[in-house]
Amino acid sequence: MQHEAHETHAHHQHHNPGTPSANGWATAVRATLHCLTGCAIGEVLGMVVGTALGWGNTATLVLAVTLAFFFGYALTLRGVLKAGVGLRAAVRVALAADTLSIAVMELVDNGVIVLWPGAMDAGLGDALFWGALAISLAVAFVLTTPVNKWMIGRGRGHAVVHQYHH
Repeated sequence: MQHEAHETHAHHQHHNPGTPSANGWATAVRATLHCLTGCAIGEVLGMVVGTALGWGNTATLVLAVTLAFFFGYALTLRGVLKAGVGLRAAVRVALAADTLSIAVMELVDNGVIVLWPGAMDAGLGDALFWGALAISLAVAFVLTTPVNKWMIGRGRGHAVVHQYHH
C-alpha cells in the first residue's frame, strides 16, 4: 500500500525513472522558455509600439516591461485556469510562479538593450533594433534559467504551476 502511494505521488509530480527530476535543469529550461515566451511577446510589442509612436526611451521601456509582465502572467493563468482552478487562486499561482522569473528576465533583457550602443535609438527598419532585441532575449534566457532552477528546487516558481499540468 505504501509503495502504491509513492508511485501515485511520483506520477503526480511527472517524475519517472530515467527522466530528469522535477527540480532538474530540463524543467528549469522549460520554465524559462515559458517565461521567455510571455516576456518576448510583451517586450517586442512594447518596443515596436513605443518606437513606432516615437515615444522616448523611458516610456518605451515602461510599456515593454508592463506588457512583458502582462503576457507572462497571462500564459500561466491560461494553463492554470484550464486545469480548473478558480480565477483568484490562479492569479495567486501565476504571481508566485512568475514574478521573480519575469523580473530577472526583464532586468537582464532591458539592461542589455539600454547598454547596447545605439539600440534604444534604432528604428524599426534597423537591423540593430531587431538584433539587439533578439540577443537581449537570448542573454536573458541564459541568465534566468539558473534562477528558475534554484526556485524549482525549493518548490517555488514553476514548481507551483507544475502540479496543475496533467
